Amino acid sequence: MKRILTGIQPSGQLHWGNYFGAIQPMLEAQAGGNEMFFFIADLHAFTTVRDPEVFKKNQRDIVLDYIALGLDPRKSLFWRQSDVPAHSELAWFLMCLAPLGMLERAHSFKDKKAKGLETNSGLFTYPMLMAADILLYDAIGVPVGKDQKQHVEMARDIAQKFNHQFGEIFTLPEPQISKKLQTIPGLDGQKMSKSYGNTIPIFDDEKSLRKKIMSIKTDAISLGDPIDPKTCTVFQFHKLFENPEIAALEKKYKSGAIGFGDSKKQLFELVWEHFAPARERREILAKNLDEVEKIMQDGADRAASIANKKLKQVKKAIGISA
Repeated sequence: MKRILTGIQPSGQLHWGNYFGAIQPMLEAQAGGNEMFFFIADLHAFTTVRDPEVFKKNQRDIVLDYIALGLDPRKSLFWRQSDVPAHSELAWFLMCLAPLGMLERAHSFKDKKAKGLETNSGLFTYPMLMAADILLYDAIGVPVGKDQKQHVEMARDIAQKFNHQFGEIFTLPEPQISKKLQTIPGLDGQKMSKSYGNTIPIFDDEKSLRKKIMSIKTDAISLGDPIDPKTCTVFQFHKLFENPEIAALEKKYKSGAIGFGDSKKQLFELVWEHFAPARERREILAKNLDEVEKIMQDGADRAASIANKKLKQVKKAIGISA
């Protein structure tokens, strides 16, 4: 049995990139009998979300979303990051060991800065909080998208540095990246990200979902001309959602028998049906919020028990009374 951990920020609606990049692999691992650790990364989200009501709503919604999509609290540990103070405390110790150059090389920080997006010290030190999230629980596998691979490698590097100086305290994590799911494209063909405003929410209403799918950027190709499925974002989504008619669709693309408009309409029907069971479960959960909160508190208690033991080891190793 392998311990696998992942976190997701409550910084807005869950989108297809979250689903294929993190949620689906974790659900598959959960079904495979692994020891699963899911957490809501609300401390990370505070680097960008500052409205208290929005922040609160995002946290509630993401809990409902995760459970509706298949997270089973009976099989997996599920908690909010902020409910376990050990995350923040360990992050401080790791930041004190992290070379400034390491943090300056973080792709996510450099990318946001280059795009003129808001940057702050919390975003700059984000990799060390992420390292604390991972190292507190001795996670072996960390499913991430291609853009987060570097952060897991930083967690591994800082763990090695700590172990070398203070003794074997931390397990060295490994990033898990699906070969077929490197980066999920957004509406504009770039990586799907809330920061870029190009996402497609999982639980969008029917009208909005249809509108977003129809707005997916495509090449300027005349109706009746062949389309290369390898370069078509819409076709990529057909594959991701496992369209049972994918082989026939590919032939139509190559022969020019289908245009982008019809392909998008088919994609909408495919996606709407795919998430139908999760939508039903979510509606039920939203009517039982007290029960959902109990699940989160139970998860936080269990997570804190594990995290505090690791933090106690860390403090003893560096000479702080624990």
